[in-house]
This record gives sequence, structure tokens and C-alpha cells, in this order.
Amino acid sequence: MGRLGAAAVSGLHVVPVRQVDAKAFVTAWHRHHKPPPGAVFCLGAADDDGILRAVAMVGRPVARLFDDGRTLEVTRTATDGVRNANSVLYGAAWRAAKALGYARLITYTQDGESGASLRGAGWKVIAQRKPRRGWDCASRPRSSRGTDNIARTLWEAPSSCTVGPGDRTEQA
Repeated sequence: MGRLGAAAVSGLHVVPVRQVDAKAFVTAWHRHHKPPPGAVFCLGAADDDGILRAVAMVGRPVARLFDDGRTLEVTRTATDGVRNANSVLYGAAWRAAKALGYARLITYTQDGESGASLRGAGWKVIAQRKPRRGWDCASRPRSSRGTDNIARTLWEAPSSCTVGPGDRTEQA
């Protein structure tokens, strides 16, 4: 099973998760974000006793230039701390997205997050995003969602199609 074989040793298996349950799990376990407003699909990692240990929520890309009908974004993952759960979920999310006919799956990490789970699932860095001041402006007022002034890294699932509009690996 490739890189995810090691995760299978931990006794985790992928399970379907209803959006309402994924949101509740994110609310309980994510260290700094609320659940996203919606999702195309959600999945989880359960242990051998059937206890849900992690979830992933996959939805339309937040950046409108990526929202081309062929790309999805892992908008949130959360875990109770069990080893390898995020790597299992990132791999499963890509397999599910491909099975649904999607050509590309992306996600972001914030500055200070290692990306070890993504590397473990075979994902690649495709761009570094500099911190931005936020989305609030006079013509379109927005509330902060906790991501203002934070650098981010854009990742892409293995064997995804081409890099999207304006993407390239650049120095932060």
C-alpha cells in the first residue's frame, strides 16, 4: 500500500463521516480553526474499536481561481493526537476525490506547521504564500477568520493535474 502501509499498522481505517459529525469533531479537536461552512465530502479515521480519531473535510477551493469544477481542497483536518491519522486521511481524500472524477486536490498549511502528514501521504509543495493583511476592505467588509498576516504553504496531492493559475514555487 505504499507510504500509507505504515499507518495501517496503527490500526486506523478510513470511515465515512457525516458533515455534521465532522464539524463537531473539528470544533472539539482543532487547535485554532472552526469548521468550514460546508464540504463536498467528509471522511474519518477510526481505530480498531470503531472510535473516530480524526476527520478530514474536503470542499470547493477557497481561492476562486482554483474553483474550476475539477479541483477540490482539503479545507480542514482534525485529530485527537493519534499517530499517522492525518497522513491516512490525506491519502484517502485524494483517492476519494479521484473516484468522484476530480483531477486535483490541494490544501494549505500555515507557517509553523511542518507538513509531515502531507509529505507522509506523498503530497508536494507547489507554492509559498506570503502573509496577507486579510480580506477586509471598505467595499467588501469581512471579519477576520484567524488567518490574517500568516504565511501559508500550498500543497498538491500526488499525480494531480497541472499547476493552477499563477502557481509556482516561490521564495517567501
